[in-house]
Amino acid sequence: MSVQDFLQQVDRRRFGTGMALLVLLAFYSPLSKLVLSPTYGYLPSTIFHSFGVAISGGLGWLLKDKISKRLGRLGGYLLPVLAFWVPTIQYLIKQQSSKIGNPTGPVVTELCGYYPLVLLTVAYAGKLIQTSLRLEAHGDLAAEHVPLIGTYVLYSIGDHFATTLLSWIVGTTFLFTRVGMQILLATCYSALIPSKWLALAIPSIIFSFTSNVHFAGINGVNSAIQHEGYTLLARQEAYTGYISVLENDNDGFRVMRCDHSLLGGQWTKNVPGYHPEVEDPIYAIFAMLEAVRLVEPDNGIPRVDADSNALVIGLGIGTTPAALIKHGIETTIVEIDPVVHKFAVEYFNLPAKHIPVIEDAVKFVKNAESSSKSPQYDYIVHDVFTGGAEPADLFTFEFLSGLHSLLKNDGVIAINYAGDLTLYPTGLVVRTVQAVFPSCRIFREAPAGNEEDSKFTNMVLFCKKTEAPLRFRDPVPADYLRSRSRQSYLVPEHELDPAMFASYPKGGRPLLWAKEAGRLHKYQDRSALAHWSIMRNVLPDAVWENW
Repeated sequence: MSVQDFLQQVDRRRFGTGMALLVLLAFYSPLSKLVLSPTYGYLPSTIFHSFGVAISGGLGWLLKDKISKRLGRLGGYLLPVLAFWVPTIQYLIKQQSSKIGNPTGPVVTELCGYYPLVLLTVAYAGKLIQTSLRLEAHGDLAAEHVPLIGTYVLYSIGDHFATTLLSWIVGTTFLFTRVGMQILLATCYSALIPSKWLALAIPSIIFSFTSNVHFAGINGVNSAIQHEGYTLLARQEAYTGYISVLENDNDGFRVMRCDHSLLGGQWTKNVPGYHPEVEDPIYAIFAMLEAVRLVEPDNGIPRVDADSNALVIGLGIGTTPAALIKHGIETTIVEIDPVVHKFAVEYFNLPAKHIPVIEDAVKFVKNAESSSKSPQYDYIVHDVFTGGAEPADLFTFEFLSGLHSLLKNDGVIAINYAGDLTLYPTGLVVRTVQAVFPSCRIFREAPAGNEEDSKFTNMVLFCKKTEAPLRFRDPVPADYLRSRSRQSYLVPEHELDPAMFASYPKGGRPLLWAKEAGRLHKYQDRSALAHWSIMRNVLPDAVWENW
């Protein structure tokens, strides 16, 4: 049979509808993870997602004949109804996230919304495609497996394309927000399969626009969290996740949120007569990072701030770079997310006198390495963290070697790492850092307390390019910038023995190489789950659930 003959026998209308439904479903896959991430964190939202999609999609294909026989056209008419109900179902379940827990929460949420949509869409679209191709004359094997393989390939390509596209468009308009795109996809479902049964979706649509706080903008969110003493000042869905700025009205502090994590925070209320030159951070770790200035050079000649320059990888709210700038150090900030940079300037007083580079840090370092005009830096601050786990690519031997080449011979690098001290990735990162920088000292943010505090902690690795012992000079009053927080936390105190990271499990690796960064994903999931529990103790459940 020629291609032309084959195309003539295809029922193009049914075939086109089936294909379009699969494309819509493929777009919903990464969107479903984005919808869950502010409540559960992006990594926990992905742990079982692919498995759940495979199971529900497989069941949909296996049961397509039975569903078609039992429901007939009604199966198709119910698809747009279900698509409009998914946002409401998910919203109501996420309001109970503290009771359901994590990672159970993402599974339950998708079981009650997205997975049924996957099953019914695959069943209905698969039956449309199979019957439209009319392959029965070529045998049962061709009639069953050709549509199955084609369906899988189309969905996989659509999922990959949608993931890339969503990273570009998310947050650009209301229609391209998380909740906006859910309604947009449901509308596309209803345009493909119009019917009077769509009236069943009216209650969900009304609920979405009247009771779902995410449709009411900032005022809607504030109405749901003001009883907890918090006010949402700004928010935007961005490249790295859902970014927002929250103010605690009772205790007087402000934080920047990224999905289910905090990028930093600062105190906003000061006692009368207290006027620090820079804002006090709510976390000691950010003041401790500034101790990079206190490391003594090998030649014994004190550094002069006005003649020094610094490179900061990862901005957050800008606590450390703001202090470096205040000391007169020329500071370059590399931040991948323009929204984070925008909010740091507008809401956290990041000084304008800095060199912003809105770019992926891996790309920046590679370009800087290959450029003869790239400067070398007296200080490098490596501070990247979001969603409960660090991006593994920024802790590989190759990336750290690139930072090594950008650091002056007598320069100092400070690397912030947050994670479980007992897990394999922590030791892997420490050993990799030590392989690149021969002289390091490691300090945790706070002394070990209970068992949970002892496991998950922030720590800073201060390192040099030379093998000479790393020593800190005694601070002088000017180092504190009249900040009480820096008087308390600037000088690192709680040192860790590097020997605790020397061993690794059987089958593990001594160093983290770029080609093996994916091996850390299962460990990052565990770390993200631990971080989720910690974050639920930092801010009230209502703040996380209503984002």
